[in-house]
Amino acid sequence: MILRRKAVSLLLILVLCLGLASQASASEISETEKEAEELERKKEAAEEEKSALEGQLSAIVAEMEETKAKIDEKETQISAKEEELIQARVDENDQYESMKKRIKYMYENGNAQFIEILCESKTISEFLNNAEYISTISEYDRDMLVEFQRIVKDVEEQEALLKKEYEELEVMQNDLIAKQGELNDLVENKADEIAQLSDDIGATQEKLKKLKEAAAEAERKQKEAAAAAAAAARNSSGSGGGSAGASVVSGNGMFTHPCPGYTYISSEFGWRAQPIPGASTNHKGMDFAAGTGTPIYAAASGTVTSASYSGNAGNLIVINHGNGLQTYYMHCNSMYVSAGQTVSKGQNIGAVGSTGNSSGPHLHFQVMLNGTPTNPRNYL
Repeated sequence: MILRRKAVSLLLILVLCLGLASQASASEISETEKEAEELERKKEAAEEEKSALEGQLSAIVAEMEETKAKIDEKETQISAKEEELIQARVDENDQYESMKKRIKYMYENGNAQFIEILCESKTISEFLNNAEYISTISEYDRDMLVEFQRIVKDVEEQEALLKKEYEELEVMQNDLIAKQGELNDLVENKADEIAQLSDDIGATQEKLKKLKEAAAEAERKQKEAAAAAAAAARNSSGSGGGSAGASVVSGNGMFTHPCPGYTYISSEFGWRAQPIPGASTNHKGMDFAAGTGTPIYAAASGTVTSASYSGNAGNLIVINHGNGLQTYYMHCNSMYVSAGQTVSKGQNIGAVGSTGNSSGPHLHFQVMLNGTPTNPRNYL
């Protein structure tokens, strides 16, 4: 019995350890799930950032194309102004050369020709007209030269303004090209970050899968250990000491007597008067009255189907002997076997008690053939 209690204690310790391990595993699973959720959030944020960067990149490309069109337009305007300036300078130069020739002519011939023109005037009105004509020619030459010089200056200023705008557009275009390069780098970095996060998510999911599998296995082992501990505890409950003794085979029947140490038969198989309230009047076995702790023996070899507490039957042992034959041992004080165990004929499997619905310490021995109770005397 001391060994049985030690086994129960060890099983309980095992259940406790498995429970603690299960809690630790559950905690690790929870942390891993949170880690996976955080990685998913980071991936979603990175994808949103990448999408925003790609949108900025598209806007910059469109702006670059617009700026390039403006640069081309400015180049065309500058070329036109350059041609206009060339022509203006030609006109200026022609006017200047014409003035030089007239001035030279006037210098070389003096004022005689002009005086002759004036003297040939027949009337004062004609004289005044000729004098005004001569003056107009000189003013015209000067005015035309001034006008051509103004045109040249205006064209030069326009050309300079166009070149300045052109340079500003080129600076803008260069800035856009630099920004495009930066955004391309950022997009590539985000793509690398997303790829790494995807790898991390995959690894975390794989880890989570293994943790859940391990947790399920640990839970299974814990349940098995708990069941074994419960069975062992039931087997040792109420024993008041003692342990399984040596095998005893007695009688001349097919079965050995399950309780040769009994004092008398308190109830036969079949109809009986109700011994206590709630008891059946159709008795399905034989009751062997005996002192508490009297050994109970397996009637024949077989496999223990059940060894546990079972309501009215109290601590109940069921042995399957094959060919549709089973034996029941009820109201045990102690049980020395467990479910799944193979027992031999005459093996000490328990001790007499009064567990369950019982009027006093006794063994209720019942024989079942193909699921139907049969008189045990036919086998003893």
